[in-house]
Amino acid sequence: MGCANIAQRSVIPAILMSEHTRLVAVASRTGEKADEFADQFGCDAITGYAQLLERTDIDAIYMPLPTGLHEQWVSRSIAAGKHVLVEKSFAMDLTSAQKMIQLARSSNLLVMENFMFLYHSQLDFVKELVKAGEIGDLRSFRSSFGFPPLNEGNFRYNKALGGGALLDAAAYTIRASQVFLGDDLEVKAANLVKPGGAEVDIYGGAYLDSAAGAFSEVSFGFDNFYQCNFELWGSRGKITARRAFTSGPDFEPIITVEKQGERFDHQLETDNHFVNLLAEFSNSIDKGEYEPKYREIENQSRLLDQVRQIAGA
Repeated sequence: MGCANIAQRSVIPAILMSEHTRLVAVASRTGEKADEFADQFGCDAITGYAQLLERTDIDAIYMPLPTGLHEQWVSRSIAAGKHVLVEKSFAMDLTSAQKMIQLARSSNLLVMENFMFLYHSQLDFVKELVKAGEIGDLRSFRSSFGFPPLNEGNFRYNKALGGGALLDAAAYTIRASQVFLGDDLEVKAANLVKPGGAEVDIYGGAYLDSAAGAFSEVSFGFDNFYQCNFELWGSRGKITARRAFTSGPDFEPIITVEKQGERFDHQLETDNHFVNLLAEFSNSIDKGEYEPKYREIENQSRLLDQVRQIAGA
């Protein structure tokens, strides 16, 4: 549902590659764009999102629409009996997220937020290093994700459509914080900056604390020198992933482990986190395991709300 760049570049090719999925149709607001995608990927072209939901040969919807449109179209997709894989951020705020989750729960359907990096083998590698005590007791998590300015007409600069760095780049860093520090994080400090009277937050940062005593420091932005990393600092060492969120199918990640007087660069194999994501989505449906995905969405939305509230945005 929607002909976004990420759909064309990454997700639809993964749908075609995956043994768990079959591409049936692509819908766009304009027939011209739908035809373009249909010709490229060998599927039906549909003009209008509502017409896509009328199809009886579709089990699930992939939705790369802007966040500001999610509540309307996720709700309508659920009403049509479809599972939904939704691009981040899932919702404009926690209240909206909970409304959509309750609709999915009452209809026994899966809604899942697309954080593809969670399903890359490099993340599993880092988690195993931490579990094995490679860096001792975990003290802090740091992450930066930001990039140079986008094109002027990009929807990420539109408040009504869910624009702003918080709901985009920041979402990755906050979701990654939960992977290593748990779901009980609380935002203690935050800053969202709208330079020059911008309509949305362009860059910012946040400090999150866990009950166990470890903490997370994250930074993000749309007008930044490119960064895409996280760092785990422990009592006996440090782990760094320099391409944490956007490791494409041809990229070979390097995970660096540092200890006193020692440094190890672990060269990892390529992996396609989009294909892995689709496998997770499909397996969750097959097993009827929806509640874990609901909880992930709700906790993520809670933390984003806290950042916004503490920043006074």
